[in-house]
Amino acid sequence: MTPKNRNGRSATNGRLRVLTFQNIRSARLNWTVSATQIAALKTLTQEMRLSVTAGDLNLLDGKWYVTHAGLMRLAHRHRCAGIKVRLVPEFCEPTSSHWVFEATAYKFGMSKGFVGYGDANPSNISALVRGAEMRVAETRAVNRALRKAYGIGLCSVEELGSVAPASSPPRSFEPHLNSSNGNGFRHNEPRLRDRLCLLIRQHNLDPTLVKAYAADFCGTATLREASRELVESFIVHLAAAAKENRDALVCKLNSYAHPTEVKP
Repeated sequence: MTPKNRNGRSATNGRLRVLTFQNIRSARLNWTVSATQIAALKTLTQEMRLSVTAGDLNLLDGKWYVTHAGLMRLAHRHRCAGIKVRLVPEFCEPTSSHWVFEATAYKFGMSKGFVGYGDANPSNISALVRGAEMRVAETRAVNRALRKAYGIGLCSVEELGSVAPASSPPRSFEPHLNSSNGNGFRHNEPRLRDRLCLLIRQHNLDPTLVKAYAADFCGTATLREASRELVESFIVHLAAAAKENRDALVCKLNSYAHPTEVKP
């Protein structure tokens, strides 16, 4: 091995160690994680270079899930040649808002391609995205195609019909916010409300729009109904989005503003 190759490999290993440390630190800050979950996170980091801070991974009901954004970044890193998406009309029922898409991911220009299918209808999506069944189905198809192309066994968040912990009753957001723990900490970690408020102040965000975005992200009608795990996932996502591109985040938040009717 030449000195140049040796130095390149050393730099890559160094970045991987940093990413692993950041992922573990972020996971412990935002969730209550077990040794088994940390071990799984290390493996995911080493094999796929996924970032918790960037929102590539979410921990839901004790299991790791990859996000659409994480899959797209992974495809970009591997220089994915392209993704072809088409509607599958023979399986669609527009009158009942049932849509099916086929996506083909091409790792290389001349590769055969990896095919994935995604479906969506009002019964398997969040009530907050009713009317967007077509877009949800397309995203699910793309996710499945990319997971096949790059050998990712994790299910993606967007493929879940509804996100709710099955092993234990969800701990709602509001009761924890109103906890009598006056010092604002629980298990040496800031309370969810404090962390979210800090993010809002740091990046000068609209609290009402953030709340609406959070409910949509968690797949619940109101933020009060979201489980602690989902709210923690949203806080991680919001922090990463604000750090990466605040302007884009503000545009996203503005989409949750209710337009005011102008009276003549």
